[in-house]
Amino acid sequence: MLKRLLSYLYPIKIHSQKSAFSKSLEITWANGDLVMDSMNTNYSYGSLQRILKLGLKNIGFEKIKNMQHILILGVAGGSVIKTLIDDIHFPGKITGVEIDPEVIQIANRYFKLNEIPQLKIIIDDAFEFVLKTTDKYDLIVVDVFQDTKMPNFLFETFFIDRICFLLKNRGNILFNTMLLNKADNLRNQKLISDFSKENCSIKSIPRVEKHNELIIIEKLV
Repeated sequence: MLKRLLSYLYPIKIHSQKSAFSKSLEITWANGDLVMDSMNTNYSYGSLQRILKLGLKNIGFEKIKNMQHILILGVAGGSVIKTLIDDIHFPGKITGVEIDPEVIQIANRYFKLNEIPQLKIIIDDAFEFVLKTTDKYDLIVVDVFQDTKMPNFLFETFFIDRICFLLKNRGNILFNTMLLNKADNLRNQKLISDFSKENCSIKSIPRVEKHNELIIIEKLV
């Protein structure tokens, strides 16, 4: 409790370790909350939780509450999962895909993800998983980062086609992206254009927490 109280004055790091995928992972008390950070950015809770919660609000909490199966690509500490459980009271099935097993070990220890009964965590590459899965989803959250970098496959036409195929009619995709330069802006413009070819309605919420842009897609047919 003392560390939590002191964190309102200054951040207090309580855990740090190296990771093959994320390089550096830290757990810190900040403003009374535990957050997970990589070397250069917030990985879970803190600003990232605010960003993804805004995206979920734009989709609609009531709509999400009535969904049956949600896919999370990029779990990290599980902040979007906590929002689904604690704020939306989502009763359905959640499948979380995370490439880094060390991240999940930390998330279980500090954020108790392993205590969420409807959550199934799969250690796999997001691209490989979407190729293999035969399930259909009401909501797909794409939040795949390696520190501040986003893998190139996320923006390839094949991946976009595949996640649209896995989406139920009237289902949604919440795509979290980071804009750090002009090339990133052009990349996102192409992404939005590619999704427009998939019989989807699209809107973007730019400059969330300064560097993030949320892209929200609804499958129309």
